[in-house]
Amino acid sequence: MKRLLTVLFVLLSAAAVLSIPARAQDGPLRITITDGVIEPLPFAVPTFVARNAAAGDLAQDITRVIAADLSNTGLFREIPKDAHIARISSFDSSVQWSDWKAINAQALITGSVLVEGDGRIVVQFRLFDVFSEAPLGEGLQFVGTADGWRRMAHKVADAAYSRITGEGPYFDSRVVFVSETGPKDARQKRLAVMDYDGANVQYLTSSNAIVLAPRFSPDGRQIVYTSYESGFPRVTVLDVATLARRTLGDLNTNMSFAPRFSPDGTQAVFSAEVAGNTDLYLLNLGSGATTRLTTAPSIETAPSFSPDGSRIVFESDRSGAPQIYVMSANGGEGDRISFGAGRYGTPVWSPRGDLIAFTKQNAGRFHIGVMRTDGSEERLLTGAFLDEGPTWAPNGRVVMFTRETAGANGAPALYSVDITGRNLQRAATPAAASDPSWGPLLN
Repeated sequence: MKRLLTVLFVLLSAAAVLSIPARAQDGPLRITITDGVIEPLPFAVPTFVARNAAAGDLAQDITRVIAADLSNTGLFREIPKDAHIARISSFDSSVQWSDWKAINAQALITGSVLVEGDGRIVVQFRLFDVFSEAPLGEGLQFVGTADGWRRMAHKVADAAYSRITGEGPYFDSRVVFVSETGPKDARQKRLAVMDYDGANVQYLTSSNAIVLAPRFSPDGRQIVYTSYESGFPRVTVLDVATLARRTLGDLNTNMSFAPRFSPDGTQAVFSAEVAGNTDLYLLNLGSGATTRLTTAPSIETAPSFSPDGSRIVFESDRSGAPQIYVMSANGGEGDRISFGAGRYGTPVWSPRGDLIAFTKQNAGRFHIGVMRTDGSEERLLTGAFLDEGPTWAPNGRVVMFTRETAGANGAPALYSVDITGRNLQRAATPAAASDPSWGPLLN
């Protein structure tokens, strides 16, 4: 059986970009790595069949979200429904291959939606390689509740994306961020969480105190962030379900900030100013014990663990300007890994462990970039008046960040870009937004 696509999302070369040439109807689909522009894979997703009257609107809504998820990656192009020749009236209908080949659909997703008596929703779907006339997944289904229909759509899109690309999923995930309202010189900031695509925004704190740098725990149940509720920056942890919060650490300091969880969720690493010096500290969330990790007479901040928990990447100005360093998770001097022109900051380790994303300021512009964990193969993905604070999608192939425009009325917004620098997109938020942190896949 010929497989639909082996898009091994190999986007790790500065010049290499996926190119998917058209294929003959009886020939295999080929992937060519070139420095050209990607030709997105054409796919068709007919409106899912409503198996009862209660499922009518849901079937349309779920189909719409699936198509949007795939199209927004830049790797796929939806064939408009008014171009479809075949009509899908039953989930069990046989596929009329010639009709889909005639409109050059290379992937086909069909499905059905049923609303059961207890209110549960059952979504079934199938994925096909049209030119090979072969299924890539049959008998697949997700069961959920009416208020969780978007999650089921994301799960279907995740399954299709993963089967076609060979990469991990990321649509069924959430992002925590700082929602900002009011004039630029008097911004009100509060924590908010949303689906990865900007839907289902929920506010987690009031606007009474400034909040910064929220970070999800590995299980997505907690958020650690910097709060000015006491009048000074203090590391605070919030329970997403109950909204209960508490201040962390018992250092003799008024200032602690830039926190992040360890990969196992049992510890948090953060910066604290003690006796006039800013260093990195590790806090055991169970015992409350705090360990000092750095002792340099400089500012150490923005720490991020490697996925295996053995190392920490961080920002330090010990060389005279902010640069990126990597050290053991047990602390120590660390090794500098950034050596390009400009100032480097906010490093974040990829969940795959292969790359570090960062902010770079050089020649009056800000950039989001990525580099190998030893500092090699640096490449810049964006460039603007102010781009900062990258965060990784769960599959390590997309980065979200804050972009702010110039001028007195400039407001921050959230953007995403893939690791080749392609497919720059703005995330939809109801107000100005900053400091995103992409959470794990939902269970």
